[in-house]
Amino acid sequence: MKSWVLVSILLSPLWCNLQHHALCLTVESSHKPMEFSATTSVNYTGFKNDLNFFEDKPFEILLKGTDDECHLVMKHPPDERCAFVQSTPDCSQEDGFINYLHMAFCLFPPHLFPLAIFLFIVWLLFLFMALGVAASKFFCPNLSAISSILRLTHNVAGVTFLAFGNGAPDVFSAMVAFSRPHTAGLAIGALFGAGIFVTTVVAGSVALVKPFTVASRPFLRDVIFYMAAVFWTFVILYKRHISLGEALGYISLYVAYVFTVIISAYIYNRQKRSINGPLQNGSTHTPADLQSDSDDDSPSLPNGSIQDYENEYQPLLPYTESTSQIFLNSINPVDSRKWRRKPWYWKAIKVIKLPLEVLLLLTVPVVDPDKDDRNWKRPLNCLHLVTGPLVCVLTFSSGKYGLQYIQGEFPVWALTLITGLFLSGIVFCTTTNEQPPRYHFVFSLLGFVVSALWISTAASEVVSVLRALGVVFSLSNTVLGLTLLAWGNSIGDFFSDITIARQGYPRMAISACFGGIIFNMLFGVGLGCLLQLFNHKHVVVLESEGLLGWVLAGALGLSLVLSFVLVPLQCFHLGRAYGVFLLLYYGVFLLVALLTEFGQIHMGGV
Repeated sequence: MKSWVLVSILLSPLWCNLQHHALCLTVESSHKPMEFSATTSVNYTGFKNDLNFFEDKPFEILLKGTDDECHLVMKHPPDERCAFVQSTPDCSQEDGFINYLHMAFCLFPPHLFPLAIFLFIVWLLFLFMALGVAASKFFCPNLSAISSILRLTHNVAGVTFLAFGNGAPDVFSAMVAFSRPHTAGLAIGALFGAGIFVTTVVAGSVALVKPFTVASRPFLRDVIFYMAAVFWTFVILYKRHISLGEALGYISLYVAYVFTVIISAYIYNRQKRSINGPLQNGSTHTPADLQSDSDDDSPSLPNGSIQDYENEYQPLLPYTESTSQIFLNSINPVDSRKWRRKPWYWKAIKVIKLPLEVLLLLTVPVVDPDKDDRNWKRPLNCLHLVTGPLVCVLTFSSGKYGLQYIQGEFPVWALTLITGLFLSGIVFCTTTNEQPPRYHFVFSLLGFVVSALWISTAASEVVSVLRALGVVFSLSNTVLGLTLLAWGNSIGDFFSDITIARQGYPRMAISACFGGIIFNMLFGVGLGCLLQLFNHKHVVVLESEGLLGWVLAGALGLSLVLSFVLVPLQCFHLGRAYGVFLLLYYGVFLLVALLTEFGQIHMGGV
């Protein structure tokens, strides 16, 4: 329900017609530079897909988040828009399964055009829901299982696998956006917009709900590393290009952050042992100054409370489920006990998510090391050996490879299906329903890959829908990224962190605010640009969104500087007054960003 409110806030000024810059592609050879502008007759999609002519020539692709010739479609009469979309190379589909521009202007008659836009918005909300479900219920549990199998410490797992799991929608959205020249601005807007939203709205709401004293050293560590990431991105935007070394610098900075977290945790534990050592025969209470430096604020439950609750529903007599019963119960996402206790709106949302959850249950295996059977469901896991690889080949690169034929005779998806059926039969005949096999951990790797591809597919469709909305409403990709995409990817963090704070763990909530966005910024930009560098062997050139790009970078940098200065001045206590200040800061930023987008604020002489 909150997403509808956010969408309505943005859509109020969308019908304004704006003037945008055109995107151009610059191709450089060793002899003479050639420029392909939006008005040239050269088909851009053909240039992108067939690189044989340029294979021996270094070139650069100019990734501008600004608009292209396709945005002129709204200036044509309604009966001419379909022909314009079909004949304009910039309107061609770059990736994804659905061509939203063709659907809006060609499949829907002109008088039903508002209905098409409404359906796009509803579909966008459903895609955000799909991202959240796939990440929280399938991607993160498998990453947690992998970290448990590798026996990683909580600190290492928290800043690597779990950070990747929590930031999967943001990272995949940024990688998909960077992979398309027309949508690179979405990645910049989303990463900066989500960073400002989390560090102001989410952190400010946590301070309002539960005033607390933040852990000093972890807070300063996270703010300093995030400031370094923002400054690095600021330099990149100023230089307007990213080389291989600079892209690797993003990954290296996060590796340094991980090592810093590990070393700081080691130092803290060593100090704690040295202080508690002499007190073995007396009080073992950790001093307040050392306790304030710890971000270990995990909740704990009384021993046996969960077991007692589960035992309440255990059958009195021994009962063995049949194979068919195990399969039917394992694909049922509705818990009847929870269903009876939930309010009506939760049930309505659950009904909407039901087909999505069933589809994911049928295709993504989940391994749970905390359960005695590690979530081994023999019939369903055998089915996963068939459906999981099929999802991989049919979703990777929008199914381009799965639909290919081997030597022009046998399709790849059919070979994948036969191989999966063979492996499934072997596993089914050599295992039992009660005991998981020794190689059960392999299913966590399969679940990780399949869920990652589902998330990537949903993120690709999100980017395509947002680009279509940007064309229809004449909005730049950056403003769509800092609003709809940033809100959609961060709204889950907002509610989860507020819930954690209300339960009495505000330190955990504030640590999640900064730890996740550091990963999203460094890996979103770093991996997105690395993929382009490795795939096309060129220097990725990012031209900023003019004044709006600097407003984004400046607002995020200023919010971090203010937090770095004001929080220590308050003795690291975050009160309600500071929370109100952060919320007002975000409101002012959003107002300035929208006024800049609509041309009310501009640079002198421009």
